[in-house]
Amino acid sequence: MAMRCCPSFEGVLFLYLLAFAPIICCFALNDNGGNLYPQFYDRSCPRAQETIKSVVAQAVAKEPRMAASLLRLQFHDCFVQGCDGSILLDSSGTIKSEKRSIPNRHSVRGFEVIDEIKCALERECPETVSCADIVALAARDSTVLAGGPSWEVPLGRRDSTSASLTGSNSNIPPPTSTFQTLLARFNQQGLDMVDLVALSGSHTIGDARCTSFRQRLYNQTANGQPDPTLDESFAGELRSRCPRSGGDQNLFVLDYVSPFQFDNSYYKNILASKGLLNSDQVLYTQNQSSMELVKQYAENNELFFNQFALSMVKLGNISPLTGTRGEIRKHCRKINA
Repeated sequence: MAMRCCPSFEGVLFLYLLAFAPIICCFALNDNGGNLYPQFYDRSCPRAQETIKSVVAQAVAKEPRMAASLLRLQFHDCFVQGCDGSILLDSSGTIKSEKRSIPNRHSVRGFEVIDEIKCALERECPETVSCADIVALAARDSTVLAGGPSWEVPLGRRDSTSASLTGSNSNIPPPTSTFQTLLARFNQQGLDMVDLVALSGSHTIGDARCTSFRQRLYNQTANGQPDPTLDESFAGELRSRCPRSGGDQNLFVLDYVSPFQFDNSYYKNILASKGLLNSDQVLYTQNQSSMELVKQYAENNELFFNQFALSMVKLGNISPLTGTRGEIRKHCRKINA
């Protein structure tokens, strides 16, 4: 897709920025965080975070669903060769885009918003702010705009010069995953069970396609029967728009109680056997320790918010490129010439 540079952002939606006072700050970085720190651009591009917030605020105001899309983009980036912006690359030359993988195809979105942010930053401070850092900051800002917690984002990631279609297919857990599969995929990234349960709470906003949970409605264990852990009345409502065949791309909100509000309703839904995806409900049905965390977060929104912020920092510290590794892309969709 051709790059179209963005209009001026002077004077737009600055009231949105008042929402971004951090709830969580001053995190200690883990070993994978390398040389990342929140003040990385304070001198080289002092308006970087303000610029990103402005563009994200406009995008979410125009389409509330975009908050979930930008948040999800960081998960799908960091789970494949680290938080390096590889998910943003289009196919070209030897690069096979991760956008074509099974978890991402017809699903991951928000790339035009990242393009717009990059365009604005290249005017403000050329070749300075990485696409990987844009993804990380846009995920935080989207969470805040949806009513969720804020956190200081360690910065200084550089951009990859490669992508991994194979890694995207193998590393990102599918929505049909068992608890053990979920935990194994998270452990591979240096994340633990607490991170798994807390970060799954991002499903408090956003949508899922019919094809992502159809088996729960009709044939959960290849016996022609629905998932017994799914509330029967809820399943009936879902079947009305998710038939046995067809309608694969029909969208359903992940949190039917407050689909655009970042809160702990996701966990309350799971307790009521109304988690939409198999990977949601198994957090309660397949592991005792995970079950207890679901109960705690359902009862205490502040506890959930605090842990989500901590786990997002940990997620963002997965194998970043720092120092002279990688590059600062001029355009997020392609490597520098």
